[in-house]
Amino acid sequence: MIDVGEKPVCKRQARASGKVIMSASTVNLIRENKVPKGNVIENAKVASLLALKDVPHLIPLCHPVKITWADVKFSFGDSYVAIESIVKGVDRTGVEMEAITAVAVAALTVYDMCKTVDKSMIIDDIKLIEKRKEEVV
Repeated sequence: MIDVGEKPVCKRQARASGKVIMSASTVNLIRENKVPKGNVIENAKVASLLALKDVPHLIPLCHPVKITWADVKFSFGDSYVAIESIVKGVDRTGVEMEAITAVAVAALTVYDMCKTVDKSMIIDDIKLIEKRKEEVV
């Protein structure tokens, strides 16, 4: 781990995104809540929020950070589910790993819940979109 002890405490924010590419019929099953395993979006959202709080346990050299707020949103294309996370915190280091992890775990949950109905899914384009910090006065 790096020493962040001398860094100032700042308000931190990070956004990440990704998508799960799938057949149009699978997208419709998710939209209509007809996937055999249950409500894909609700399960993916809960899984992603739980995962982002566990990042220091999943990624060995990540510092625990004080997360103050997080959200994960889903949208649909004709042949994909798009995922975007926003994570905020107040700490000496950023929350980008939490934002990226939230998207990755949401995508994995979508994949897991839909793999019985679609063998061709692809998890794609998981990336950090933005990170910001603002000094706390």
